[in-house]
Amino acid sequence: MTSRTRISQLDWQAVEKSLWTQGYATLPRLLTAKDCAALIHLYAQPARFRKRVNMAQHRFGIGEYQYFADPLPRLVTQLRTQAYPPLARIANRWMAALKQPETFPPTLSRFLTLCQEQGQLKPTPLLLYYEQDGYNCLHQDVYGPIAFPLQMTFCLSCPQSHYTGGEFLLVEQRPRAQARGIALTLQQGEGIIFTTRYRPARGARGYYRMTVRHGVSTVTSGQRYTLGIIFHNAL
Repeated sequence: MTSRTRISQLDWQAVEKSLWTQGYATLPRLLTAKDCAALIHLYAQPARFRKRVNMAQHRFGIGEYQYFADPLPRLVTQLRTQAYPPLARIANRWMAALKQPETFPPTLSRFLTLCQEQGQLKPTPLLLYYEQDGYNCLHQDVYGPIAFPLQMTFCLSCPQSHYTGGEFLLVEQRPRAQARGIALTLQQGEGIIFTTRYRPARGARGYYRMTVRHGVSTVTSGQRYTLGIIFHNAL
């Protein structure tokens, strides 16, 4: 089964419901163990990437990540291209609920043309790598004036077998209230869709904007690899 088939067979109604109510939606195992191993193998091939970032040097955390160069790996391109249309429909409904003027075109190619017009030409899908004691501080992945409101992460390593700790973190900053944290553990090949910056949350007077940041808790042993798929390109 190809990634295109897997994505088309997702219960997108359930995905959207989870995104509206929780701000994230977990995905079943869309990547096989072979897929995960192939992506991990790319990490040691510098020619496949446009930039490597040491998190500690920038006080982002402890670990590193690399942004893919064009052309992206075929599997990454398929996931990005096939997931975009249903997510764009959800994103447009989010913007309408928040009374925002932004709208997103129906295909990734047309969306990337909008990015190009703003000078956002650099691909943003990436591989992230953590060893023991590694972590990723809470952050948002915004690379220019255009930012798609949803993104995806896939776990490429096996929790408990390849690493321990390293939970995926989401923190919601509620207006005039304390922040709420969510910690999730994904199995190998599973994914999560979550908000890039903010999401609509229902209040007494309709929907309001809730800011969300994401990160990774401390890896207590082993090695943890993940694939991040961001839909907007970078300046």
